Amino acid sequence: MSAGNEWEDLYHIAVLETNVSKMEERIEVAESAMHAPLHELSLYHGGTLEEHRAIAGALNRIDILRSEVATWRESTPQELTNKS
Repeated sequence: MSAGNEWEDLYHIAVLETNVSKMEERIEVAESAMHAPLHELSLYHGGTLEEHRAIAGALNRIDILRSEVATWRESTPQELTNKS
């Protein structure tokens, strides 16, 4: 992972995760990693519009993924969600 794009790497790991039992944790890690640079960009009025849009777009997609995981968990029998 490169230091400057850590949030992007963690985002891709979360999005590409196929094990639902690991997905929620990966989503949380990625989301946390996205908030730090977004906060820094806000504090110092730095970064480009593209950087802001990239992080905001990724956060929106993470929210959608989180909702899909929750919906899947609610509609799937418990014994299937616990298999790893």
